[in-house]
Amino acid sequence: MSQGLNPRQPPSIDAWGGGGFRVSGVWRPGSLLVIDDQPQDWAVAGLAELTPEAFAPVFAAGGAVEFVLLGMGLANALPPRPVRDALKAAGLGLEFMSTEAAARTYNVLASEGRRLAAALIAV
Repeated sequence: MSQGLNPRQPPSIDAWGGGGFRVSGVWRPGSLLVIDDQPQDWAVAGLAELTPEAFAPVFAAGGAVEFVLLGMGLANALPPRPVRDALKAAGLGLEFMSTEAAARTYNVLASEGRRLAAALIAV
């Protein structure tokens, strides 16, 4: 079977809170980064750690990502300007909201086939 015939199977974010996420039924402590349908740990624990360098895996993904959906924690906050500028310079859109709203939005957008990176700060 050729790879082109395999339908995407993005992970689902089933739950959040308690310092982590349940992703496709598996508990993952800490913040979460999902790129090209692959969940991975993300070393950002709060707004102070949100730097352009934290998005290196997103930049490395190239065309696998159209935009970044950023979960800012318990409440929405404006991401630091260097992060916004770095994403813009890379040609990536940015949507940011509370982590809870971002997790719900990720599930909808991924099911629609959108190519996005979800960067979610654990709550």
